[in-house]
Amino acid sequence: MKLGFREGVLHDETRPDWDETGPRPVRWSLWYPAIDESIESEIPGRSWFRRAAVASDAPVQPATKPYPLVLLSHGTGGSAAGLEWLARRLVDRGFIALGVDHHGNTGGEAYRAEGFACLWERAPDLSLMLDRRKDWQGDLAGHIDIKSVFAAGFSAGAYTVMLLLGAVAQFSQFEQSRLKPGGPRGPREFPDLADHIRSLLGTSTAFRDSWSRMSQSYRDDRIRAALVCAPGRSIRGFSEESLEAINKPALILVGDADNTAPVEECSKWLHARLDRSTFRMLPGGLGHYVFLPEGSPLGLAFAEHLFVDPAGIERAAVHDEIAERSGVFFHGIDIPADV
Repeated sequence: MKLGFREGVLHDETRPDWDETGPRPVRWSLWYPAIDESIESEIPGRSWFRRAAVASDAPVQPATKPYPLVLLSHGTGGSAAGLEWLARRLVDRGFIALGVDHHGNTGGEAYRAEGFACLWERAPDLSLMLDRRKDWQGDLAGHIDIKSVFAAGFSAGAYTVMLLLGAVAQFSQFEQSRLKPGGPRGPREFPDLADHIRSLLGTSTAFRDSWSRMSQSYRDDRIRAALVCAPGRSIRGFSEESLEAINKPALILVGDADNTAPVEECSKWLHARLDRSTFRMLPGGLGHYVFLPEGSPLGLAFAEHLFVDPAGIERAAVHDEIAERSGVFFHGIDIPADV
């Protein structure tokens, strides 16, 4: 099967960008089955990731029924390209995959403290893609099963998809009242994040307005189930009552040696509070970043820790297993006929 690829940007007129100079940008990447006659070529440009060849803007491969859609949410400071490995494997399994870059919290643009602190702003990015699907689907209209929509996220992306299922945030991980003496003041990508929050509350209307929306519900009933990969400590900010009220299935996957998002503290804690979750720990001494793509020579040169796994582990094989489990999980979701 040929791998089709398209990309673009939408603007959310209901939310400003962090500079307050215009609407919030939502850059998107779409992977889908393309017709057999398509010509695939390498994506130009330097990347830390190994990337598959794609058929840019190729016609969609017709099927006997529309393709289910999986929305993708990247980890903090990452990008949709960081989940390309999952997207193309889902395409091989009969899905269309659509990822976004979360403004201010993505390597696709300059990092912003606002984007790292206000993780709840990520969920509306994905809902926007469903609300505005006429603006991006083009000739894919009629080939996407809008009744079979799923979400998948890694790390902070796991936080995002939990919001879509109905989790509600009570507090932000790095607000002053939650910091432990000598503990981290931000994630690896923004280590002094906590030091920016107070000043932003005083100087930025966009940040202040977003902060006031922290505990809103971002549930989107169009999402039927979610793949939750290596959720981080940010999930401990969810109210337990909101987690216990979630009635959608979730598949939680985590490496058995994840020191960034410790299993007991994060994944198992979440699993114990969900009524319809399935928990799977991936063995072999796998860390947090096994959910990132294989590294290119550039990536290995600049951030080897993101791409090196224990001896005897092939990251591509781990990715194959994750995609197979995910495909079986999503295909197994029962969609009511009257939806």
